[in-house]
Amino acid sequence: MKHEVYSAIIKAVKIGSLQEPFSKKDFKRACPDFGEGTYNAFLWKHQLGNSESQSELFIKVAPGKFKLVRPIKYGL
Repeated sequence: MKHEVYSAIIKAVKIGSLQEPFSKKDFKRACPDFGEGTYNAFLWKHQLGNSESQSELFIKVAPGKFKLVRPIKYGL
């Protein structure tokens, strides 16, 4: 699935296992099935304002803390 990581984060937020704003550690605890590189890069790579991002999915609200951009993208 193309948006597997993003979908897992959305699901975790919706069911309450991931509270916003969340950190890398929170993301890893709520969505434990990804490689270490995903936890180290995904949130930062897809944050609002990252000029290298192909998709802006998260808002960085504090150092190391993120919220989902709303509305949720890709019909998820």
